[in-house]
Amino acid sequence: MSLETVAHSIRPDPTPRKLILVAHVLGDAGWSLIRARRDIDAVSFPNLIAPQEFNALLRSGDQVAGAILGPTAFGEPEIMSAPGIKVVSRIGVGFDAIDVPVLSRKGVPLMVTTTANAASVAEHTLFFILSLAKRATQLHALVRAGRWGDRMNALPDDLAGKTVLIVGFGRIGSRVARLCQAFAMRVLVYDPYVRSQASDALNVQHVDALAEAVAISDFVTIHCPKSVETLGLFGHELLAKMKPTACLINTARGGIVDDAALFKRLVSGHIHAAAIDVFDPEPPLRDSPLLSLPNVIVSPHVAGVTKQSVERMAEVAVKNVLSVLDGRPLRENTINPEVFD
Repeated sequence: MSLETVAHSIRPDPTPRKLILVAHVLGDAGWSLIRARRDIDAVSFPNLIAPQEFNALLRSGDQVAGAILGPTAFGEPEIMSAPGIKVVSRIGVGFDAIDVPVLSRKGVPLMVTTTANAASVAEHTLFFILSLAKRATQLHALVRAGRWGDRMNALPDDLAGKTVLIVGFGRIGSRVARLCQAFAMRVLVYDPYVRSQASDALNVQHVDALAEAVAISDFVTIHCPKSVETLGLFGHELLAKMKPTACLINTARGGIVDDAALFKRLVSGHIHAAAIDVFDPEPPLRDSPLLSLPNVIVSPHVAGVTKQSVERMAEVAVKNVLSVLDGRPLRENTINPEVFD
């Protein structure tokens, strides 16, 4: 494994240096912040590093003070390999690969990039909704195949007047709501952890019964975190409630939707179509049944990854680490802020 060390070759001051490990996908804006610090050394590692290699890296050399992660898991083995670590920061907002209770017991904050990619995910969600409603892939294929005369058999739908159900009404879900409202859609929101006043402020309808809301929605889009509570949430029972003309969109996390159940409903025609950005496992198996369906569109977990969001996330991810090492932690970006108390 090749490592790239980012350090200052000439250090006229005797300031003790701190070592942080950084996923190599960190954007240039983040690296610029690191290089500007004469008290920080950074070692980059591959985004898909094997657990044993990552733990060896945590144990090597100077004591690691911080880690900036992509999808790399971090839990008990990692904290034991780096007993002096002060902060873990994610390039993104999801943290299902991080054992938060373990970090909390050790007094280590887990920090995320909060709103840095929220707009990007919301836009990708709308791209999916529009692609499904306007039958983008079918119409493209008709023209390419010289089947112009068949266009009346693949007529697109208007979004105006359609009902969209947003499952999870946080930073991303609320943005999706505003985008859908711009297309004159009726917006329903399901989130048991968000008070109805928050949805009232955006003039959307808060619902308490998920199954009932699913049954009347034309589009169902998922924006909740992956947790014990949401794992397999959209299984056979809930998917059976969807209308045969409805579409399911998942830009949240793989595993929230039961892929086998979704495949069955799509093949049988009980659900019209689906758009998927996230899978379990990732990448999906080449022979995944969902990938063979003409009424499924997919993307490779890039809903929150744009040219602009990469730099925004990089800047926030590094600022998170530096804030802790400098003794001025950004509590608003911290998943377990109680460690500061």
